[in-house]
Amino acid sequence: MTTYDHGTRDVGPPPSQPPATPQPAAAPQPPQPLVASATPAATDGRRAGRTQATGGSRLARAWRGRPEDPRWARPALWALLTVTTVLYLWSLGASGYANQFYSAAVQAGSESWKAFFFGSSDAANSITVDKPPAALWPMAVSVRLFGLSSWAVLVPEALMGVATVGVLYAAVRRRFSAAAGLIAGAALAVTPVAALMFRFNNPDALLCLLMVSAVYCALRALEDARTKWLLLAGVCFGLGFLTKTLQAWLILPPLAVVYAVCAPVTFRRRIGQLLLAGLAMVVSGGWWVAIVELWPASSRPYIGGSQHNSFLELTFGYNGLGRINGNETGSVGGGGPRGGGGGGGRWGDTGIDRLFGSDMGGQIAWLLPAAFILLAAGIWLTWRAGRTDTRRAAFLVWGGALLMTFATFSFMSGIFHQYYNIALAPYIAAVVGMGAALLWERRSEGGRAGSVASAVLAVTVAVTAYMSYVLLGRSADWHPWLRWAVLIGGLAAAAGLLLTARLGRKAALAAAGLGLAAGLAGPVAYTLNTVDTPKRGSIVTAGPSVVGGMGGPGGGGRMGGPPGMQNGRQGAGQQGQGQGGRQGMPGGGTGGGQPGGQNGFPGGGFPGGGFPGGGQPPQNGKGNAQGQGQGQGQGQGQNGRPGMLPGGGGMGEGGWRGGGMGGLLDGQQVDAKTEAKLEKNADDYTWAAAAIGSQNAASYQLATQKPVMAIGGFNGSDPSPTLAQFKEYVKQGKIHYFISSGTGMGGGPGGGQGTSSQITSWIEATYKKVTVGSTTLYDLTQKS
Repeated sequence: MTTYDHGTRDVGPPPSQPPATPQPAAAPQPPQPLVASATPAATDGRRAGRTQATGGSRLARAWRGRPEDPRWARPALWALLTVTTVLYLWSLGASGYANQFYSAAVQAGSESWKAFFFGSSDAANSITVDKPPAALWPMAVSVRLFGLSSWAVLVPEALMGVATVGVLYAAVRRRFSAAAGLIAGAALAVTPVAALMFRFNNPDALLCLLMVSAVYCALRALEDARTKWLLLAGVCFGLGFLTKTLQAWLILPPLAVVYAVCAPVTFRRRIGQLLLAGLAMVVSGGWWVAIVELWPASSRPYIGGSQHNSFLELTFGYNGLGRINGNETGSVGGGGPRGGGGGGGRWGDTGIDRLFGSDMGGQIAWLLPAAFILLAAGIWLTWRAGRTDTRRAAFLVWGGALLMTFATFSFMSGIFHQYYNIALAPYIAAVVGMGAALLWERRSEGGRAGSVASAVLAVTVAVTAYMSYVLLGRSADWHPWLRWAVLIGGLAAAAGLLLTARLGRKAALAAAGLGLAAGLAGPVAYTLNTVDTPKRGSIVTAGPSVVGGMGGPGGGGRMGGPPGMQNGRQGAGQQGQGQGGRQGMPGGGTGGGQPGGQNGFPGGGFPGGGFPGGGQPPQNGKGNAQGQGQGQGQGQGQNGRPGMLPGGGGMGEGGWRGGGMGGLLDGQQVDAKTEAKLEKNADDYTWAAAAIGSQNAASYQLATQKPVMAIGGFNGSDPSPTLAQFKEYVKQGKIHYFISSGTGMGGGPGGGQGTSSQITSWIEATYKKVTVGSTTLYDLTQKS
């Protein structure tokens, strides 16, 4: 057995040794610190042996790190984790309940174990969220322990971010230097979209942690082919499925292929181990699915996001292949792909440059060119290594995950939001850390190889600086000096790296430090802006406003929004005027337009006119808009953000606010009178109220902490409950009020004759209208 210079093991036959030569007896020597042993017993106990030999306690080892580490390595790690913790917790409560859609489900899970298990939107279990429930469980436990608050909901997400940085460091550190691990961890921590989502309550935070953990376990398995690590990787993938379904399996193919080729055991054993890992994945992810599918539908909540009350349909349709081909029945605008030329759909043009566009670039693209360059360099430098070389395997695993995710995000035609890019962040960070460290080692060797390594490092730094210059230039009025400082500093660092052979080690370290600072300055600035800005609603973005970009579905610039937004394909509606270098959101129409217009949504608006909720934007939102029930209106945006949302609502800090898109993208602000009205005698009913769409219902549920039925699920387009079921609930006295959206919603984006529309029409014709504050209620115990 051999030992790497970084204290990690590689498995292989011991080198041949010449016959031992008799030696004269030597005087007894004091015991030496144990670093590694060729015997299996010593290998199994090497950690305990090292600790005992150094005479340090476990606490001292935790602070000091490995004996072979430089003295600054472990303190630097603790400093990184401390800074990350402060960064992710700073002013966290300012975001309120963040995405109320998930916060309402967390509140429900904290009140009802049945709602906890299914991921129901309310404690009375009318309908689930449109994802499996694993991401809700940590938050629901936190709320059970500490009570409902913004901090109780969001702190678990922030801690997941810190844990992800720590696991990434450990994964990179095992085969490379401590510096490589620190660069990777820091790059992840300050990636804007990572800072955004580790301070938010969408499922992406937990998914990111599980995927990094899965890669760590796979890399451990590649070291010595221990089955337990491969099984743990399978469990991570299974739990990832219970977090965000098939997205968790996006990186599974490259990991499986690398293990099948590179693991240090026979091919037959490799295949057997992969099958066992697959079984672990199916069991850890499939037990919940089996229970849900076998549970009688009449005694469980409706599966939100599906059209036939089936989780399997949700998995392979709306949340599965629909995300790839755009055929997402029940989603915004209905099912089936739309679009024109350029490979686009209602969620924007697809293509290799998608993630560099106006909406996406500032979220993730800062280090993306560097990652591609360093991935190619790393594979080139390790290409001639043996089949089981673990450094090359690390590049193949992280690089494979990066390329697979990048290709999928670049060309998928279905729903695609800016914050999805958090999935790329750890892969980019790992490749950058490993590639930079490996090139630095080769540079130190001197000669032709050292010169080539220095040149590649210099090119990487220069390209990264230019990328930052471009991205910062999209917010030209936001700290304009920064982009020039980054560009000049990066080019100076690149020049210094080219001349390091003449300038000496200290100058080389200074150039490398300057290059690292220049490369991270842009994302750090974006991240600090993100941390300082409250984020609320369904669609949020990191960083300042950008020319051609927006914080809503689709995007601006080269990224098209839903059809009818700037770069949209169809529709005929009115367009609001925006300030800050681009147009506002369309005013929409009444549903009677014809395809082919430049603005508006298809047919002049969403079928049935507008979204649920209507309403006015909050006073502190940046948008200044007025909306009407039919989705008509005008607005003006500020700072490059739109001022008009179809059917009312405006843009607040960091996302859609105040009933954005009429309550689809964020809920309403609930006044005190309405809250008191809903709370009165609420315990006498199963649901204190019902409302169209999950975001609308969530606002009132979080305000009152009483169950509010979300008719039609997230989009208002799920056929739950049916009109007959709703009538039966009302007859049994289970629902007290119906909260009017005031839009003539027409069943959500799904169409004017949908279930939501039928229920709304029946209630308006049958029951007494009550106006409380700014809210219109229908008392379902009093007929008109």
